Amino acid sequence: MPRTKKVKQAGKYGAGYGTNVRRKFVAVESKQRKKQTCPFCKKLGVKRKSAGIWQCPKCKKTFAGNAYHLIK
Repeated sequence: MPRTKKVKQAGKYGAGYGTNVRRKFVAVESKQRKKQTCPFCKKLGVKRKSAGIWQCPKCKKTFAGNAYHLIK
């Protein structure tokens, strides 16, 4: 899928959704895909498994949190 520097991950949706919707999507998507800090072992590496389910590969803990990103 072609993406450009300007629209980032929202490039796959094209112009049909509007600028504001795609801008909000990029903000949420970039936070969601980023590695987070584990609240148990304090290491960087927690990844999102599904909405609200997070897993730390270092300490092997699976826990619930916010849907898109962990709040410190």
